[in-house]
Amino acid sequence: MLKHNFAILLICISFCAFSQIDSQNKTEEQSKEKTKDSLKKRVFLENIGLGYFPTKYFNFDLRYLVKYNQFEGFRTGLGGVTSENFSDKFRVNGYLVYGFKDERYKYSIGGGVRLNKKTDTWINATYTDDLQETGSSKFLTDKRFFSFFEPRLLNIDLFHRHITKSLSLQHKISNNLLSETQLAVSRVNPTYNYSFVSNGEVFNSFSFSTATVSLQWSPFSKYEFIDKKIEETVDGYPKFTAQVTQCISDVFKSDFNFTKIDFRTIHQIDYGDESLTRFTLVAGLASGETPLTQLYHAYPNNINKETILQRFSVAGLNSFETMFFNEFFSDRFATFQFKHYLKPFKITSHWKPQLVLISRYALGSMKSIDQHQGINFGTLDKLYSESGFEINKLLFGFGLSFAYRYGGYHLPSLGDNFAFKFTFNISL
Repeated sequence: MLKHNFAILLICISFCAFSQIDSQNKTEEQSKEKTKDSLKKRVFLENIGLGYFPTKYFNFDLRYLVKYNQFEGFRTGLGGVTSENFSDKFRVNGYLVYGFKDERYKYSIGGGVRLNKKTDTWINATYTDDLQETGSSKFLTDKRFFSFFEPRLLNIDLFHRHITKSLSLQHKISNNLLSETQLAVSRVNPTYNYSFVSNGEVFNSFSFSTATVSLQWSPFSKYEFIDKKIEETVDGYPKFTAQVTQCISDVFKSDFNFTKIDFRTIHQIDYGDESLTRFTLVAGLASGETPLTQLYHAYPNNINKETILQRFSVAGLNSFETMFFNEFFSDRFATFQFKHYLKPFKITSHWKPQLVLISRYALGSMKSIDQHQGINFGTLDKLYSESGFEINKLLFGFGLSFAYRYGGYHLPSLGDNFAFKFTFNISL
C-alpha cells in the first residue's frame, strides 16, 4: 500500500513538473511571438514614416500617389523599390506618373547593386524623364523625408523637362559621414519662354554632363547596433551638408562649363517640453556659363495675385512666405532662417496649439543677368527680410501662418507685404 501511494505521488510530481515546463515553453513561445509582432509593427511604421507601404517583395512609394502643381494640375501614379526579402544584394526602383493638365507621362527606372554591406556601399544606375522646378537645388545625400503633401508644390508653375541618365556610388565613410558621387548626362528643355545667350549663341535647350560629390556630416549623432542593423539613437546637432557639381563642355555633347558649390548647416537647441530653437543656413554659388534652370531661387512661396485672401494658400516648411514665385533668381545666394518653438499651450489633454516665432533673411546676386532672356526677375543684392509666426496644431494638424516683408524689398502697396496662410506640418 505504501509503495502504491509513493508511486502515485511520483506520478503527480512528474505531471506537475512537465506541466510547469510545458507552461514555461508556451509562455516563452508567446513572448517570442509578441516580440516578432512588435518588431513587424515597428518595421512597418518605420517604412510608412519614410513614405513606403511595405509588402513582402516590393515597397510602394507613397510620394507618387497624388500631387498637384500649377503646371501639371493633378499628378498621380505608382512607384516603389524592391525589398530586402526580394534581394539584399540588388534592388530595382522606379515610378510612372501622369499629369492631367499637361497630359504627359513621366517616369524613372533604375537599379542598384550592393558592393559592401558594412559600409552600405551601392552602385546605382537610373534613367529619368520628368519635370524639375527651375532654380531648385537638391543634395544627393539628403535623407528621405515624407509628408502627406509638399506645401510649395501647390503653387509652383516654372518647370523644365529633363531626360537624365545617371550612375552613382553611395558610400558610408562612417556612421556620421555619408557620401554620394554621381555622373550624369542630361538634356533640359524649359517649358516656358526662355533662352540663354552664351558667346553670341542663343540656346533654347541645354545639354549637361556633370560630376557631383556630396557629403553629409552629423558629428554629434549617436548610433547603436539594434536588430542586426546600425540605427541612429541620438539625432545630434549641428549637421552639415556640402556638395560640388562640375559641368564639363564637349563631353557627351555637353554645351557648357560651370561649377556649383552648395552648403547647408542646421543647428537645433532643445529646451525640453517640446520647446526648441532651430537655425538653418543655406548657401550656393554657381560660376561659369550657367542657364537659369541650374541657378537658384530662394524658396519663394507667394502666389502672384492681387489681394491677401487671393494669395491664401499653404505655408511651406522652410520657404519665404512673402516672396513671390519667380521674383528673384541668383547665381550666388545665402539664406538664414530662425525658428523658435514655444512650449505648447495645454488647453485640454488633446488640444495643445504651439506658437512658432520665425525670421528669414536672403541675400544674393546675378553676375550676367542679360544672358537670361524671355523671363523677367530681380536680384537679391539688398537684404530680403521677413518675420512672422505660426500657430500650429489648432485642429487636425492644421494651423495658421502670418508673415510680413520689410527692409530693402518692402513693396509700395502695404497689403503686398503680408502673407496669411494655413499650415499643415504633420508627417508620418
